[in-house]
Amino acid sequence: MHAASSRPRPPARGLLRAAALTALAALLSAALPAQSARAAATLTNTGFEAGTTGWSTWSATGQDAASYTEAGGRSGSSRLTHWSASAYRVETYQYLSGLADGAYTLTAWVRSSGGQNSAYLALRNCGAAEQRTDLPVTSDGRWIRLVTSVSVAGGACTVSINSDARAGNWINVDDLSFTPGSTGLSVRGVDVSSLNKSEDLGGVYRGATGTAGDAIGLLRSAGADYGRLKVWVDPADGYNDRKRVLETAKRLKARGMRLLVDFHYSDIWADPGAQSKPAAWSAHTYDQLRTDVYAHTYDVLNALKAQGTTADMVQIGNEINTGLLWPEGSTDDWDRTAGLLRSGADAARAVSPSTRIALHLAHGGDNALYRWWFDNASARGVPFDVIAVSFYGYWHGSLSALQANLDDVSARYGKQVMVAETAYPFRLDSKDGHENIIDLPGELVSGYPATPAGQAQWLRDVMNVVEAVPGRRGLGVFYWEPTWTAVPGNGWDPADPSSGNGWENQALFDYADRLLPAAAWLRHR
Repeated sequence: MHAASSRPRPPARGLLRAAALTALAALLSAALPAQSARAAATLTNTGFEAGTTGWSTWSATGQDAASYTEAGGRSGSSRLTHWSASAYRVETYQYLSGLADGAYTLTAWVRSSGGQNSAYLALRNCGAAEQRTDLPVTSDGRWIRLVTSVSVAGGACTVSINSDARAGNWINVDDLSFTPGSTGLSVRGVDVSSLNKSEDLGGVYRGATGTAGDAIGLLRSAGADYGRLKVWVDPADGYNDRKRVLETAKRLKARGMRLLVDFHYSDIWADPGAQSKPAAWSAHTYDQLRTDVYAHTYDVLNALKAQGTTADMVQIGNEINTGLLWPEGSTDDWDRTAGLLRSGADAARAVSPSTRIALHLAHGGDNALYRWWFDNASARGVPFDVIAVSFYGYWHGSLSALQANLDDVSARYGKQVMVAETAYPFRLDSKDGHENIIDLPGELVSGYPATPAGQAQWLRDVMNVVEAVPGRRGLGVFYWEPTWTAVPGNGWDPADPSSGNGWENQALFDYADRLLPAAAWLRHR
């Protein structure tokens, strides 16, 4: 049995000969018409319990033996494995014909060592552009469900599993299905809260070729369709307040992007470890705080509506695992927490009933936290449309844990889910001399190097996990602060112009201000 720490068994010699014959048959049948007897309209042997029956193998380098079945399936006794002691390229595929034209989705459970040149599921020869979904690294040995969709025209399609791998790289695939319907992400977002201040202090943004341009325009051209902006009540530096949010909202909407407004209900950062009240509200009673939340939420959202930039989605609080507006809004007293959340949601609905309400927690891989939190919120009538999570793999667990949590809470509460924050470093050293949040090799997610390619791989795989949430309940992903580059004065502390930025190595613009390859995944459909 093969797991992350053990090598799979090579197939027996007889199986090698069978694989070669299968490949030859596949070449011969390629010239046959669609009604060939070996083609069917239904994917067969989807759990590989009958070995490779129904599947064909092809290797341009003659390494058919790198594709085989072995014990250790996800749900049954067997699985498909790609592995070889030497570098290899191999495809395992099944040709379908007699399909009704329309959208179809391939679903598969996978594991992967990582390290390949490429490892992916594909739908090809379907009468439309080939569709692929890359396999993520599964260093914890747990299976991850992936999907990929295509629009079939002409009644035929090839379901394909591919590896272009180095010696010792492996993948496992099991429990496939090919069913009518499509998947996709409707949110491919960027949080550009720091952008306004960066530009005012001289920040420059360039396309991949080095030509200077508007940061929002560059991200939009890369595929971003949603902008996220945080709101502080009375910040020390005058940024991320009502006025600045209105300004940036105009720019986002002018580019055809949608808008998520992220209310922190603070003068500074709000997260699970800090939910400090704004100074102007510090002496207010709980009842006054409920009024404050309503009035502040209504004021910002109504101003956005008045200038023609109505918010499409609103977060009532930021990473509110432990509540908001401490101590009155702490989850030590859930009734009070819920009352403050209802005030914010009521204000948002009063301005625009179509604006979606999101509730946002950190630690996106912690299912016990999410069940406890949303059970309490739901029991107290807190209205919400979307469950939003922060998921940073170096803090919040594995991709399989994220998937398990998103699958569970989307079904348990009947809501759509999204990753409201994620990011990953493209290098470890600092540009401004301020220690970066992630700056040591041991802090990285296994299988994801701190390189432009590793950053792109991370964003790709998070998006693939969200897309695979059943019932199309996975909305999408926001990349957090892609424009927060190392610009003097634009540091962590709004009260201290000399404070540095510990995030520039996780931006989507490199140290020469050029757009990084990860931005291309904002086109993910």
